[in-house]
Amino acid sequence: MNTALLQIRHMARHELDVIVQWAANEGWNPGLHDADIFWATDPDAFMAAELDGEMIGGGSIVSYDGVCGAMGFFIVHPQFRARGFGRQLWIARRDRLIQRLQAPARIEMDGVFTMQNFYAKGGFEFLHRDLRFQAISPTLASARPELAKTDTVVDLARVAFAEICQYDQSVFLAPRAKFLQRWITQPDCHALGAMAHGRLVGYAVARACREGYKIGPLFANDPAIADRLFQALLGRLPNQQLQIDVPEPNLAGVEMVKSQGFSEVFGCARMALGPPLPRPVANIFGVTTFELG
Repeated sequence: MNTALLQIRHMARHELDVIVQWAANEGWNPGLHDADIFWATDPDAFMAAELDGEMIGGGSIVSYDGVCGAMGFFIVHPQFRARGFGRQLWIARRDRLIQRLQAPARIEMDGVFTMQNFYAKGGFEFLHRDLRFQAISPTLASARPELAKTDTVVDLARVAFAEICQYDQSVFLAPRAKFLQRWITQPDCHALGAMAHGRLVGYAVARACREGYKIGPLFANDPAIADRLFQALLGRLPNQQLQIDVPEPNLAGVEMVKSQGFSEVFGCARMALGPPLPRPVANIFGVTTFELG
């Protein structure tokens, strides 16, 4: 196993498009605007593995204001797998991200189940499974229009951005205003907020992907609020393929999507390195994205 010729370096912007296409080829179904948003969020977060002048792999190492980090988008071209290159790339990414964060570092990631033991050897501990559910969204007639049309669900553009950031940080636990500003206003997306007594109590985004839409995040104070947001998105996207990644410990979230005919099609292990963060999984009904946390 010879990895001596492998160079780990910063990725150029056009190379991120290559990685996104590789991800699409693997069935990851990336969003139509993911590359632009991810790069704008943290252009220093993308590392490439180069062999003899050719990029053969890459991944993201996002820092959220140095408070915590997320590893994702880890992929090696199929032609170069099982030769030790991926291991070298992953370790270099982990170590570089630790350097980018305030000590002690906290890093989280979603990894495919088959790689769980490898990540554990790299110091990551298993937290829970994040399960991807998929369905063709029902028509308005078969959804629950009384929830989809409720006055307590509004376009997120009507909510002050500072309030959105404050609510998001209460669930995500790290500031990510730069990311949110682009995520909730990207083309081809539906962003909704749930209001109660004049304040935001939940929000959800559905973004256009290579196939259909992905819902994420879906954050809410309780299952009833999450259900209102979920139904509102179903009402806006009839007859579309929808995907949503739900933390398995959020039993209400799992039941919510199953009740609408969603079936489990994929999953990842949420794993973490470093001191714990008290992430309120009960308020996470849909993960934002496996790639950036």
